[in-house]
Amino acid sequence: MIDLKNKKILITGASSGIGRSVAILCDELGAETIITGRNEEELNNTHLLLKNRSKQLTADLSKEDSINELLSKIPSIDGFVHCAGIINPLPVKFIKKKHIDDIFMINFSSAVLLSSGLLSLKKINPQASVVFISSVSAHHPYTGGSLYTSSKAALEAFTRGFALEASAKKIRVNIIAPALVRTNILEQSEQIYSKEEIAEIENRYPFGIGEPIDIANAIAFLLSPLSGWITGTTLNMDGGLLLNSK
Repeated sequence: MIDLKNKKILITGASSGIGRSVAILCDELGAETIITGRNEEELNNTHLLLKNRSKQLTADLSKEDSINELLSKIPSIDGFVHCAGIINPLPVKFIKKKHIDDIFMINFSSAVLLSSGLLSLKKINPQASVVFISSVSAHHPYTGGSLYTSSKAALEAFTRGFALEASAKKIRVNIIAPALVRTNILEQSEQIYSKEEIAEIENRYPFGIGEPIDIANAIAFLLSPLSGWITGTTLNMDGGLLLNSK
């Protein structure tokens, strides 16, 4: 039922994880994709998996100049999915300004700057759909995650404001908040916790830890006309994790 034919979709963070799954699924659903990431080799591996028309643009979203260069190469689009993100766990007592800048630039500022640039350059078509990626941890903090969760909470607030402003052109803006998904971020977490701790975490999920395709399926729905009455919404996807939270 989901059809993305004749749509151009921009996907950041497409070199791995959720971003790669989104690119592959959008391609399967008929979309023309513009994929970007800073790891050129892995981005090319994603590109090789795509069958329809696709444009590959290497960009480092931690640098404003790179964002501006990317904006100059992007055509008018019907969808924008911002999957780029980093986690970098750090206790509060060790946080320095550099850590704040690094986390917020990738997780928050790059999304804002890309959105602003696309709008000012009139590259987001009317009735387009924008999807950001947050985290359930934005409202359920964990030790060492204060910067990461703060950046995601900021992105959720931005999404609502953006959705309000973009509604004049019938552009929809939504955000998905997953719990743990089997991506590089989970691999980083596994370096911090013991195998026993990871097993305990997994046992908290009635439906198990998520897979990238689970999130990609929801994103495809939000990109499609089937979600035409949904904007400014945060969709929690946690495999039942929060059902037992206190």
